[in-house]
Amino acid sequence: MLDTKTANRDDYPTRLTTERWLERQDPVTWQEWSENARLSREEFEFFDRNGYLVLRDLFSSDEIASLRDESARLRTGGRNLPAEDVITEPNSDEVRTIFRLDGHSALFDRLSRDKRVAGRVRYLLDDDLYLHQSRLNYKPGFTGKEFYWHSDFETWHAEDGMPRMRAISASILLTDNSALNGPLMLMPGSHRSFVACEGATPENNHATSLKKQEVGVPKPESLARLAEQFGIDYASGPTGTVILFDCNTIHGSNGNITPFPRSNAFFVYNAWSNRVTEPFAAAKPRPAFLSERDPQAPIAIEDGSLV
Repeated sequence: MLDTKTANRDDYPTRLTTERWLERQDPVTWQEWSENARLSREEFEFFDRNGYLVLRDLFSSDEIASLRDESARLRTGGRNLPAEDVITEPNSDEVRTIFRLDGHSALFDRLSRDKRVAGRVRYLLDDDLYLHQSRLNYKPGFTGKEFYWHSDFETWHAEDGMPRMRAISASILLTDNSALNGPLMLMPGSHRSFVACEGATPENNHATSLKKQEVGVPKPESLARLAEQFGIDYASGPTGTVILFDCNTIHGSNGNITPFPRSNAFFVYNAWSNRVTEPFAAAKPRPAFLSERDPQAPIAIEDGSLV
């Protein structure tokens, strides 16, 4: 059960009058590496040190083809989905994000529970899991806009009420990602510093932040300092590549002016013991499509082929 006393203690105050840097109070990897881990010792230590990990060759060509086809089907049928689940580009009606991905597709629901992804996350967090959020991200060729630098945990803590840094995101690439078409960029090691951001949370902040995030992001001078201290890396790979990254790793992506679209399935795994409470820096929680507030049970992780 969730420790209410621990959950209500705010070790990561944010949305303050003045930006501050705080030291991380939680582990990154929640148990020691052992021979039965689904990660090599090198992979385990890389994630702990850098706050992310790139995994390749987890899925067969048939599985990848099915995921790409399903992604295209969802995008073209986006207008038939609930309006709140579909976010368009800031200056066009092209689909940017489809939320509640596991609820709109049996195939992506199965992917979210696959042992090759969720099994590895479960080992790193050493707890049962549930999906805090799921979505399908598209960045179309020529017009795909950037995602500005941020820590996911800052928003999930401030606006959703996630108590601790015990969550990991998995991005499964559904198109080839190169250095050119707006891949995920990360600051290795930044997950060990929490940037408590400046400025109060506006009412219904999510309505604009999903298109362009301006609240809950570090100041430019802090981002420059982070980049000087940790450097910037990018995660690329062919379709089917999996990127795991810690909830507090500073990340973002450039716009895409190439002809080559970028797409990925995105699953946020939160530890069962870390279920959300009341927001720590907002008047009310974000809507359920952004933050699962009442999971009925941990996800059932499955083995075997997706197709």
